Amino acid sequence: MSKKIIQKGTVQETLLIPLYGRKLAMEMYPGNFNDKDSQWIFDQVEMSYEDKKGLMKKAGAIMAATRQYDLASACKAYLKAHPKAAVVNLGCGLDTTFRQVDNGQAKAYNLDFPEAIEVRNELLGQRERETNIACDLNDLSWFDKIDFNPEDGIVFFASGVFYYFKTEQVKILFTAMANHFSGGMLVFDATSKKGLKNMLKTWLKDCDDNIGVYFSVNDLQVLKDWSPDFSSVIRKGYMTGYRPLDKRYGAVLNLLFKHLDKSNMCQVIEISFV
Repeated sequence: MSKKIIQKGTVQETLLIPLYGRKLAMEMYPGNFNDKDSQWIFDQVEMSYEDKKGLMKKAGAIMAATRQYDLASACKAYLKAHPKAAVVNLGCGLDTTFRQVDNGQAKAYNLDFPEAIEVRNELLGQRERETNIACDLNDLSWFDKIDFNPEDGIVFFASGVFYYFKTEQVKILFTAMANHFSGGMLVFDATSKKGLKNMLKTWLKDCDDNIGVYFSVNDLQVLKDWSPDFSSVIRKGYMTGYRPLDKRYGAVLNLLFKHLDKSNMCQVIEISFV
């Protein structure tokens, strides 16, 4: 069967880059990560791009895979208490986290811009108990497309999404979600103000000049004060918050990862709703 050719500069290429990192991490560190969908997808496509070398390549792959591991861990913990919950992937791209946490009872909703959902439908399709929704997250009408039952619960997660939102947009979205989806939980990755500057200098340096990063979390109390509908706001280390570092990563990278967590340049935040 001929492979699908992915052209440079397209939406398809943008969505495949994080999957490539997770694919590399699985190959480099067997047993640490479980993203077989990423391997399957890359067997179906053909794409060319400039590959980072050495430690940057390893660090990027490990961080991409660890982020998915963290979010999956938070979702699994929520599903233990709410096995029939809705699992909502905000800015899903080609992420397949639900397929790693699926307990056979939960239902999934994958949300992203129409062009991203179009690619997702083409490459991944829509499986049983999964619904793909084309929308703008800042247009809150998507709330009505989620079949939400407070007794069953709901958990939202977002991977690499909110950096690109203005802080006021994030505040409006989070407070509205907490008010509408009582008893739910939101988990997402974040960085500090210093972390945003580093993102622009490293991972985003070759991107379009129109792409900016805005939202950061320095003082957790500021986030807590956004809404009385937040019952708890917890920060965990991105690289060390959900399991210990693997010695196979090497001393240099593990020192870097510990520093990123300690300085809050890499963090995962869990917000529980009243």
